[in-house]
Amino acid sequence: MRDLQLDDFDYALPPELIAQHPLPDRSASRLLHVQPQRLADLHVTDLPALVAPGEVLVFNDTKVIKARLFGRKESGGRIEALIERVLGPRRACALLRASHAPKPGARLCFGEGSDAVGATVIERRDDLYELQFDGDVLATLERIGHVPLPPYIGHADDAIDAERYQTVYARAAGAVAAPTAGLHFDEALLARLRSRGAQIVFVTLHVGAGTFQPVRVSNPREHRMHSEWYRIDAAAAQAINEARAQGRRVTAIGTTSVRALESAAHGGRVQAGQGETRLFILPGFRFQIVERLLTNFHLPRSTLLMLVAAFAGLERIRSAYAHAIERRYRFYSYGDAMLLERAP
Repeated sequence: MRDLQLDDFDYALPPELIAQHPLPDRSASRLLHVQPQRLADLHVTDLPALVAPGEVLVFNDTKVIKARLFGRKESGGRIEALIERVLGPRRACALLRASHAPKPGARLCFGEGSDAVGATVIERRDDLYELQFDGDVLATLERIGHVPLPPYIGHADDAIDAERYQTVYARAAGAVAAPTAGLHFDEALLARLRSRGAQIVFVTLHVGAGTFQPVRVSNPREHRMHSEWYRIDAAAAQAINEARAQGRRVTAIGTTSVRALESAAHGGRVQAGQGETRLFILPGFRFQIVERLLTNFHLPRSTLLMLVAAFAGLERIRSAYAHAIERRYRFYSYGDAMLLERAP
């Protein structure tokens, strides 16, 4: 079998299929059920009928912070910062966009007037800069930050995005991108799943800015995956391990839940705890925990597309994406979803 190439994960998408705004109702999206031998066009509201009593659904409860800041350098040049990770009350790592890269010691000012907050560049780490803020980072972001919409969404963030680019169960602040599969769930749908007998548990993985970084090497195995922090508590680990021991299915809601669970898997069991993961899932990966995956459609040539190809099979994913394009599904963060059955 030949080595995989980046071009194996490419596809052409008509630009008008990139969803620019969420639907009025969270659970109104379409759902493509990708099974080994067939594809079924459904809706997210059909999900409870596809869930067996006792099935464990694993959600990522990370909360998106308003991670985008606009400001100026001391020299007067404009600067944009995307906070990648909060390191402490006044420290953070960020991607910076400016006409000239700021050097250590440079002063930056974000916001205007009485809301303005200063920051000092401490050092550069590859593509990231460590910043020391004059005030509390999270309070600053909440006051003057902007929702970090993905680059393929063309409008400036507004009040609708502040509500809808966030899951209804978000509680652990720290993500700079939404776990988008969870955006389809409202309280009514969660209640229907529970009444069906599904067991809902939560893990946390703070989605980093690296999720939008392109793969720049022709051989995907040479790509260096970004690091993300995750946590799985003892109750969630116990619920998942008991389900597996009893032959009940474990379904991940989103690729971030997959990465958290498979990062914590040892000998077919999930270990409770927290840590950093650089897990890069490519075709050939042996999944230990997750048997089904609900996910949105992903960018071409991306690590997330590689993950779903590993899960459902590359040819099956190619067929599913071609079907979704032909049937005019909506793509990416505010788009429709797929329910993937794991390939044998």
